[in-house]
Formats: sequence, structure tokens, C-alpha cells
Amino acid sequence: MPTPSRETAERLDRTDPLAAVRTRYSLPEGVVYLDGNSLGALSVGVPAAVQTAVVENWGRHLINVWTDDGWWDAPLRVGDRVGRLLGARAGQTVVGDSTSVHLFNVLTAAARLRPDRRLLLVEEGGFPTNHYLATSVARILGLEVRRVPMPDMASTLRRLGERVAVATAGAVDFRTGELWDVRAVTDAAHDVGALVVWDLCHAVGALPLTLDADGVDFAVGCSYKFLSGGPGAPGFVYAASRHHGDIDQPLCGWHGHAEPFAMVLDYEPTTGIGRLRVGSPNILSMLALDAALDVFDDVEMAAVREKNVALGNFFIEAVDAHLAGRGFELVTPRRGDQRGSQVTLCHPEAERIMRALNKHGIIGDARPPELLRFGFNSLYISYTDIFAVVEALRSCT
Repeated sequence: MPTPSRETAERLDRTDPLAAVRTRYSLPEGVVYLDGNSLGALSVGVPAAVQTAVVENWGRHLINVWTDDGWWDAPLRVGDRVGRLLGARAGQTVVGDSTSVHLFNVLTAAARLRPDRRLLLVEEGGFPTNHYLATSVARILGLEVRRVPMPDMASTLRRLGERVAVATAGAVDFRTGELWDVRAVTDAAHDVGALVVWDLCHAVGALPLTLDADGVDFAVGCSYKFLSGGPGAPGFVYAASRHHGDIDQPLCGWHGHAEPFAMVLDYEPTTGIGRLRVGSPNILSMLALDAALDVFDDVEMAAVREKNVALGNFFIEAVDAHLAGRGFELVTPRRGDQRGSQVTLCHPEAERIMRALNKHGIIGDARPPELLRFGFNSLYISYTDIFAVVEALRSCT
């Protein structure tokens, strides 16, 4: 295989079927943005959508905006748009609260569906907030939390059997970018009668997902990474329709009530996915997300996946060819089918290197003590961008 070069990168860009999608994002001139796995780039349609929501809708319709402009139903409508990217039938996804709130709710609801079981399994090394929330749920319900390395999750589920109520894990490791087998872990849980709650923050918008086909019980995720919903954009929650009638979540707000405007004191949950609503959502952020999702209307997730695998392969090959002997170690799996849409390198001077990259107009992410994370959003990252990063890394070491 020829050594990766700028000429090779430019040739790949000329034949990239997704190259034109880059124009749908507002990217600063002279910046290579590889931190979209933390905060996605601004979609060009978002500013006008938010302006319309503020000036035309809120400004002119006042309180009637909730009905006249469809704001009340936005969590369900936008939820279905996200659900399409999850491989979910309509009526199983709702958008509204933060990912943390959704995770707390569905972990509790899932555990309540298995009241005779006392174990809650959590992915070891997963995002810290998920551990905090699982521990809180366990305190409230009197459960035992057990941390399990992801390579051992399926076998641990089968070994512990009917003691496990719920397992929760991220589909993609947020540090290393390693991709886990959602179907295999879900099947292992179901084989022993347990439930699974998946965190899709680093998967939605980057990978083709098939939650319905995989038999997933519950999933949560954020919308400000690969979906580019914006800072603080609302999270989403997916619940398979087979569970809707039995969901008993801890945060019972009026938006999830069967008759929200009756203002009765006793809580009666509405039917369907709407019962996972809590209170009034941040509607302006919701509408920004709605506009950002327009980008995906004519984009096939299979094409997105094909490109981010290719970008990752090109980056790894370029690192091997141009950065050998400079202290970099690949953390992410080499095989494309074993990683999400990021590549992580290890280097003892990671933080210094990332600061130096920023001075070159390259934005990535350093995770202490030694990790350099590079996220590849197929919709606006080019092969030339990737090669520029490798050139800059060479100059920084």
C-alpha cells in the first residue's frame, strides 16, 4: 500500500460521495475540527430556525405558540426524527430532558420491571456520570452496583443469571472509541431475563443503529455531538413499545400526565413514549436540534459509516507512516468494524501536543493523562483535514 500523502488525501476527497454535505455546516476558515464527538459543528440552517422561533413564533404568538406552532408536540415529533437514526419505529423515542435525567429515569424504570433482582451492572471505565447515576439509583432501590469490563459483559450476564436486574453500557467507549456489540450484549441479558439500557452518545449520527431489530429495551443519548444539536441540546430516550405500559419512572412531571391540563393532584401517566416526558423542555434548543436534523434527511447512515471507517483507516495508516518513533501509541482498535467514529492516540505529552495543535488551527481533545482523541464526523471532515492533522502532529513532536 502506498504511503499516505497529501496527494492521496486530495484524490480521496475528489471521489468522496459525502463531500458536498460539508457545505451544510458553518466551519471557521482555516480550522480543522476533530472534536465533533464533544460538540458538533453548527449546521447552517440552525440560526434562521432559532430566529424564527424567537421572533416570529414566540414574539408574535406569545403563549399560543405552544399550540399554534406545534411546540407542545415537539418532543415527540423531534423524537421520531432521532428515532429514524436509531432504527426505531415511530412512537418509541422522545426528546426533552438531559441525557443524565433520561438515564436516571430509565435505569430506575428498568430496575422496577425486575423487582426481585438486586444487581445493577455498569460498564467499567464508562462515562463517569453514568456511574454516578447508577450508584444513585442503587441507593434509592437498594441494589448492588457491580462494575464489569465491557469485553466481559455478555459472559458476566450469563454467569450471574437471574440475579441481574439491569445492565447499562455505552455502545462506543468514549475514551478509546472501541465499538461494542449491542446485539450480543442485549441477547445475553435477555437470555437470563435481565434488561439493558444503552448509552448512544457516541454512536447516534455516526453509526447505523438497529435498536428495534436488536431487541434493545431502553437507550439514551445526547444530541450535541454527531447530531450537531448545539450546546446543551436536549437528550433523547428510546423505550421499546413492549415496555410502555409498565414503565414506572421516578420523575413524574406534568408533561407526562395523561391529562396535563386537568391539573389534578394524582399522577396518571399518559400512554406510549410520552410517559417518559417530565417537565417543560428547553424548546429553543429543541428547535435548534430539529433544524440540525435536516442535514440527515437525504443522507444514508451506511454511507456515513463507510466514510468514517475510511477516514479512521487513513489516519491510522498516516500515523504509522509519518509518526513512527515519536512516542505515539494507537489506543483505538485498528479494525474499522471494532471502532466508532473516533481514533484515540496515547502520548506522554498529550496535553502539550493538543495545545500545540490548537495553535495550528486543529481542534481535537485531550483526556488526561495521556489520551489524544480525534473525532471524525463524516459529514464535514475531509481526508485532507486528516492528513493536515498528521503533519501538525509531526511538527509538534
